[in-house]
Amino acid sequence: MEMPKPGEPHRQLQKLVGSWSGEERLHPSPWDPSGGTAVGRVENRAALDGFVVVQDYEQERNGKIGFRGHGVFRWDAARQRHVFHWFDSMGMPPNEYVGQFQGDVLTLSYQGPQGHSRAVFDMSEPGRYLFRMDFSPDGSKWQTFMEGKYSKRA
Repeated sequence: MEMPKPGEPHRQLQKLVGSWSGEERLHPSPWDPSGGTAVGRVENRAALDGFVVVQDYEQERNGKIGFRGHGVFRWDAARQRHVFHWFDSMGMPPNEYVGQFQGDVLTLSYQGPQGHSRAVFDMSEPGRYLFRMDFSPDGSKWQTFMEGKYSKRA
C-alpha cells in the first residue's frame, strides 16, 4: 500500500513555516484592560511528512515572557476545512479553530464558553505576515483583541 501524500491544502499551510518575530499591539479588552505593545516570536515547522504545521509562540512584554502558546495546523478532509488546535499558558482547555484560505489569507474561527474568536493570518507579502485576533461575545459584534506584524528571521 502506498502512503498518502500531502495535497494542495497541506501545501497552503507551508506558507506559515519559518521563524518569525514582530511587534504586536494588544487592544484594551476584558483580558487586558489597558492593552499595550509586545514582541511576538513564532516558530512554525512542518511535521508528519508535511501533513501538519506545528507552532510554538511566545509573547514578551516589558522584558518578560508572559504568554506562551502551542498550535497544530492541519487539513481536515472530511470537513474540507483547515483546522488549528491551540493550547496556551492561560490553562484553559485547547481550542479548535476551523476555516479556510482565500488567496493568501487564512481565516479560522472558534466558538467556546468564553465566546467567539477569529484568527486571521495574512501571508500575501513574501517574508512577512500579518496576524489579527478578534473576539465577540455573541458572534455578531466583533472587536479586535490583537494585531501583529511579523517578519521572517534568517
